[in-house]
Amino acid sequence: MATVVFQHPATRTSAFERWWQCQGTWVEPLNQRRDGESGVQRLLPRNPSHPLLYSKRQIGHLYRSLRYPLGRPTILRELNAYQAFARLGIRVPKLIYGSTRKHEGQWQALLITQALTGFVSLEQWYQQPQGAERTRCMLAELGNTLARLHQGRWQHGCCYAKHVFIRIENDETASPRTEIALLDLEKSRRRWRTADASRHDMRQLKRHCGTMPDEDWQLLMWAYKTALDD
Repeated sequence: MATVVFQHPATRTSAFERWWQCQGTWVEPLNQRRDGESGVQRLLPRNPSHPLLYSKRQIGHLYRSLRYPLGRPTILRELNAYQAFARLGIRVPKLIYGSTRKHEGQWQALLITQALTGFVSLEQWYQQPQGAERTRCMLAELGNTLARLHQGRWQHGCCYAKHVFIRIENDETASPRTEIALLDLEKSRRRWRTADASRHDMRQLKRHCGTMPDEDWQLLMWAYKTALDD
């Protein structure tokens, strides 16, 4: 994953402004919340050989804590989570740029990431026919990924089927090769105990697992608990 460079103050504004002026198609319309607004645009490259990018844009979108009682841009918390997940060996979108600035007394924040090529969400997975072997391999890898996350005492915080992405490649000589990626880490945070992170995320995923059959959920929980106990 690319390292996000927080630039020297003399150059930071120009870089931020250049990305801020990039306009695309809204894929997540501006939501009014946390006394601010947040949305995601798809940025089409000028050169077709370059990857598609996504730009999360926020204005006055803050979270508050004992450490930051006056508020701090939520994108900074998300940047920290992206880097922490990658250190745990968990796939996340490639970070291109991330930064914040105060403009006319109001926070603005940007998070630019590269599109996950060849992935579909867990939600989309169950909207099309899948073979039993492919599904079994997917659930095993998802269980391993979530166990690794929680063993690191990290909680996703928004563990919905639409934020879990899957890429699977068939191999005629072995089981299908599966990759899992996690998105939308705005609410992710460290917990004191693995059990706290586990309880929150798995209950949340159960409520928001889309049309996943109950037998598949049982397979996922078996893979997850097995990996968590290793």
